[in-house]
Amino acid sequence: MAFFSVAAVICLSLSFWFLLISPAVSLTCNSQTLKNKKKFDKCLDLPALDSYLHYSYNATNSSLSIAFLAPPAKPEGWIAWAINPTGEGMIGSQALLAFKSNNKVVVKTLDVASYSSISESKLSFETWDLSGEATSNGNLVIYGSMKVEEKAEKLNQVWQVGGEVTDGKPKKHEFQPENMKAKDTLVLGNVIASPPSSSPTPAKDPVNGGQSQIKSNHLALFFGFTFVYCCCFLLLN
Repeated sequence: MAFFSVAAVICLSLSFWFLLISPAVSLTCNSQTLKNKKKFDKCLDLPALDSYLHYSYNATNSSLSIAFLAPPAKPEGWIAWAINPTGEGMIGSQALLAFKSNNKVVVKTLDVASYSSISESKLSFETWDLSGEATSNGNLVIYGSMKVEEKAEKLNQVWQVGGEVTDGKPKKHEFQPENMKAKDTLVLGNVIASPPSSSPTPAKDPVNGGQSQIKSNHLALFFGFTFVYCCCFLLLN
């Protein structure tokens, strides 16, 4: 009876330990599989707002293809990813905005001149293949391709999430520390250029640099569960 109790405690401890480490293994951009099966060269776990960026850069035609994934502040809210050609914050940025409308994800382009002057308009650079989707866990995803400055090595990227959209326009986001940290430098030079293209089309979808990591994560979860099950079986029998 005493042995059974000790075995049960060990089994529960192993299960609890595995549950603790599983999210750390799986909740990264490398473990994400996008619903439309698009693949990108690189991905980033962005430092704020539980956001992620998947991207491919084609240096030959100076095009950038992205998938930005984040949870809106509220289910009826919005997410945005932007490039700021002139500064580091949201003011002055050229943004891609996504929100749900009639059960569909809508993507719009915004010129963020100021927080009081946000207007839907064409951006200062060419964009194409804009679309969006919702995930089963409440995230929204923005897809898009854009022309960037020739021979650019890095870009000022900004992202945000908000809780309300009225008449197709986003309401102000919160100004908490997490929101204020939602900016970073996107380094393009560490991405291998896609094959040459004669026109400014999106970078071809090469194999995601994180695909092997996705498979290894799934294998790790499988073997982890198997290990815990076997330990419990041996200890309790």
